[in-house]
Amino acid sequence: MNTSGEFLLDTSFFGWLYKILTPIEWLMTQVMNLFHEFLKLLGMSPVGFSWVLSIVFLVLVVHACIFPLYYRQMKSMRKMQALQPKMQHIQNKYKGKTDQASKEALSREMMKLYQDNDANPAGSCLPMLVQGPVFMCMFYVLSAIPYIADGKRAALGAFDQATAAEFSQTEVFGVSVTNNFTTADTGGKIVIGIFVALMCACMWFMQFNSMKRNMNQASMVGQAAMMQKMMLWVFPIMYIFSGIAMPFAVLVYWLTNNICNLGRSMWQIYNFPTPGSPAAARKEIRDHNHENARRARAGLPSLEEEALQKAKEEAERRETQGYQRQQPQRKNRKKKK
Repeated sequence: MNTSGEFLLDTSFFGWLYKILTPIEWLMTQVMNLFHEFLKLLGMSPVGFSWVLSIVFLVLVVHACIFPLYYRQMKSMRKMQALQPKMQHIQNKYKGKTDQASKEALSREMMKLYQDNDANPAGSCLPMLVQGPVFMCMFYVLSAIPYIADGKRAALGAFDQATAAEFSQTEVFGVSVTNNFTTADTGGKIVIGIFVALMCACMWFMQFNSMKRNMNQASMVGQAAMMQKMMLWVFPIMYIFSGIAMPFAVLVYWLTNNICNLGRSMWQIYNFPTPGSPAAARKEIRDHNHENARRARAGLPSLEEEALQKAKEEAERRETQGYQRQQPQRKNRKKKK
């Protein structure tokens, strides 16, 4: 937004980009308005928290839609990690060979490995490819609403001039949803500062928790460790500068989104930890205990009892047959006539 009255996101390169994203923008306005109408039916005021909660519900809808992709991403990442030794073997097989035939053979074998194991190297990119445009569209929609309310921009989806004016009148915690840090009064600046601080805290803790619990400690040395520490502090600092320029409505979306991302990250670390990480060691203990509990309910011996029984059977076999391993007998094959 600017003092000239022209909506800058509709101009130059951004105007072309957001024009392409119009279907997503239209859908987001419809979802927000649908939740707003539902909250009004519950007796909430049409101006106020009903619009803020509509933004929160929109975030939850987006994350619900993304979660199946995220789940597939986690499974794909674990499959890729399990395939690392085989991938390394194939790469070593063609190491130093620069001819075209070797390159094509390497590519074929790698693709066959992925297909045979149902692994997708690009699977981890899907949630990001979805979330990126969604956040851009949300920023665009919430920034465009004041211009729609003033009649300086055409209606967008469910937001005609009357609906946009109603949204623009919303104030929560003493700050208007259309204000940013520079346009808000002192009380509004404090509220916006708190929201930005919470956004940074969510980002910092998510990165810190991942470093401490979900990183292979053997790999956290040298440049890799430095990069992780930089990410721990650089991204939250970037949030400060970008957050103070955003309308308060965008901050509501952003903070809710960060809280959802934090919860999803903790779920991932608990259920799909990185092999060799502290979280993976804890998961092995949990899985071991759960298996023993399942066996106890089914009346089966525990894993320890089963291992002890196998050891006893092996000791008895050695007592009767000696320590030399019995060679497998080759089956007699009928000679071809």
